[in-house]
Amino acid sequence: MTVADLSPAGRARALDAARAGRFDIAVVGGGVTGAGVALDAAARGLSVVLLEAGDLASGTSSRSGKTVHGGLRYLEQLNFGLVAEALHERDLMVRTLAPHLVTPEPFLFPLTRRWERPYIGAGVLLYDLMAAAGRTGGRGGVPHHRHLSRRGVLREAPGLDGRVVTGALQYYDGRMDDARHTLAVARTAAAHGALVLSHTPVVEVLRDGPRLSGVTAQDAMTGDRFDVTASVVVNAAGVWAADVQAMAGSATFAVRPAKGVHLLVERAAFDSRTGILARAEDSVIILRKWFGHWLLGTTDTAWTGDRRAPTVAREDVDYLLRNVNRYLARPLSRADVLGTFAGLRPLLAPVTRDAQTTSALSRDHAVIEEPAGMVTVVGGKYTTYRRMARDAVDAAGRVLRADLPPTPTAELPLVGAAGWRATGNRVARLAAEHGVGQGHVRRMLHRYGDELADVLAPVRDDVALGRPLPGADGYLPVEFRRAVTHEGALTLVDVLHRRTHLAIERTDAGLPAAPAVAALLAPLLGWDADRQAREVAAYRAEVERDRAGLD
Repeated sequence: MTVADLSPAGRARALDAARAGRFDIAVVGGGVTGAGVALDAAARGLSVVLLEAGDLASGTSSRSGKTVHGGLRYLEQLNFGLVAEALHERDLMVRTLAPHLVTPEPFLFPLTRRWERPYIGAGVLLYDLMAAAGRTGGRGGVPHHRHLSRRGVLREAPGLDGRVVTGALQYYDGRMDDARHTLAVARTAAAHGALVLSHTPVVEVLRDGPRLSGVTAQDAMTGDRFDVTASVVVNAAGVWAADVQAMAGSATFAVRPAKGVHLLVERAAFDSRTGILARAEDSVIILRKWFGHWLLGTTDTAWTGDRRAPTVAREDVDYLLRNVNRYLARPLSRADVLGTFAGLRPLLAPVTRDAQTTSALSRDHAVIEEPAGMVTVVGGKYTTYRRMARDAVDAAGRVLRADLPPTPTAELPLVGAAGWRATGNRVARLAAEHGVGQGHVRRMLHRYGDELADVLAPVRDDVALGRPLPGADGYLPVEFRRAVTHEGALTLVDVLHRRTHLAIERTDAGLPAAPAVAALLAPLLGWDADRQAREVAAYRAEVERDRAGLD
């Protein structure tokens, strides 16, 4: 595998190659599903170009619950197939594919009534047994569950209300940084030969008689339009999937977006060594550890507004705080909230009964092989992205009439994964060699994995890159530069929302540091003073939209 650098120069080369080449597959959508399709197809020897309208993971895939999980609550819905599939994928990500980005985390399911222990306990036991049954070679992914008394619960989570909680089940799922994981999938696809183009929306489809023969895309940075010729168009556009299919003259399904809101909360606001998953008014509430903070979610409400900009309403914040506070000794308030975000789940709603959906798939996603020359993959959950990608490429193979090899992606570590444990053993040495605090280097290990030494290398030539900027002390300047030189970031929003998470990790959203970050990036992206000011203004507008529900 070659190094996957999504640099500005690399993007220019990819644009030229996309204009000039003919591809087996053109993927529309750069969320985790589209990136997964690009990786699966490239790893099976197909030529691939991926086209994303905004930034990689700029939609649902950077605004998820940031938990890799089997879906404990789906057992209550008797959706055993989905749970088994998701548990297998969870353990695969923790063990092999992205152990630097996906790590096991404990959760408590608090009990408030005596009858709940045997009922919930049976479900959690089944959860672990299903995970064990799906493992290969007896190797585990996360620890097994355990029962706790009221006293045991309060030892683990003193912040729970002992007058309400009578005991708990403690089990494990995986924590992740979703935006960086999607980026890693896309970069791994690029390392295996896929062309990856962000900020390049598809504006038309091309036809050769009754069949699609590619798409017309637009470079959002210049406004230039160009044709991309491909034998199959794979539509992985998430909440825009029905629009892409309609562009091709077909309408076999609709996507009804459901909004999920999350709040990032100060670590000191809840005294606990473990996250919690508990019953809410109409579903479940999850308060999980997330990189030195707590992440609280989620809501599930219909969204009919602008799909590019789902907003956090005051009632969303009220719902989340009200439901979690039922279990806490010290209630959370708006003052404890650092930031918020809203994402949209693409819920599938068929509009005709004769759509040719691929058989033997999970009920959680569908693959649609029409119109001729297009394959759509829609629905699904983040954890099972690899299965969705495999199913979509299998369908593309049928359109291509190609005898494709089986997907190798279950044994294909993502960028940064292969040597990350060995790199972790060098944290103290790397910190000393570069004059950077061990805390920063240890944090960066879980962002960059075995690329960490390469990320830190520029600090040797410019020590200022290893010293945090005022107002952005959670990151080093070398990380902001890396976002552009290797990770495909083209705007300040890309850098501060998704390559880093300043937008939600500080009450000021890092706005005081935004001009300095823009100035740092300007030479890399050719920004003059006016463009820097516009980038800062665009970032401020996005922050204000996301934080409106806290006012």
